[in-house]
Amino acid sequence: MRLLHLESGNLSLTEDYTEHVPPYAILSHTWGEDIEEVTFDNFKAENYIDKTGYTKIRFCGEQAARDGLQYFWVDTCCINKSNHTELSEAINSMFRWYQNAANCYVYLSDVSTRRDTKELSSRFLWEPEFRRSRWFTRAWTLQELIAPRSVEFFSQEGERLGNKGSLESLLHEITGIPVEVFQGKPLIELTIEERMRWAAKRTAKRKEDEAYSLLGIFDLHMPLIYGEGRENAFIRLEKEIGEHSKGRVYKFYKDSAH
Repeated sequence: MRLLHLESGNLSLTEDYTEHVPPYAILSHTWGEDIEEVTFDNFKAENYIDKTGYTKIRFCGEQAARDGLQYFWVDTCCINKSNHTELSEAINSMFRWYQNAANCYVYLSDVSTRRDTKELSSRFLWEPEFRRSRWFTRAWTLQELIAPRSVEFFSQEGERLGNKGSLESLLHEITGIPVEVFQGKPLIELTIEERMRWAAKRTAKRKEDEAYSLLGIFDLHMPLIYGEGRENAFIRLEKEIGEHSKGRVYKFYKDSAH
């Protein structure tokens, strides 16, 4: 696991930790256009400051520093995606990485508090945008909501909107996920069908990721085969779930194909 390190205003990438990982914050966000995001190669070449995606990286580092953390993780630039072995290991480890984070910051680029000039706690001003946020439609953000103990939500201006506890009723209304899950109820106590329903309307840029993003939800590991297509990815996921649960498996890839 490779982290970003912020010290005295200087940002750098750490070694690839295999053990003794220092306390870290982690970012949850939605990807923009690929050209806007800061990749691993951009970071190594030090040509990323003018990219739109640098805004959320800077926000995460500064918020982590306010919380007393020198290290943080952002998927866009902490994974060398040109290395298939590294990418596969990262995706199979992702749920655990979010679970082990000291804090998870959700950066909502499509939710603004600019109108909230006096009362940031006046939720009615930003709640409609919050409900419509693209963050709730993406495949990867499902595990990013569930896995971490501490999840805090921020507007595009970096204003804190609340956390998983204070917003649990609203989050339940939007996602259909039981409040008890936000409070730490083990996922193994919920049925396969119920967990699949949470993901039914979520999408990803790469269709296979709609299956791969559920590995942590079902405590599974499996090889990645980009190019196999969404249906084949779900067939393999279904097989892994079946072997893991030794029970009936929900035909998710057929019932919710789109």
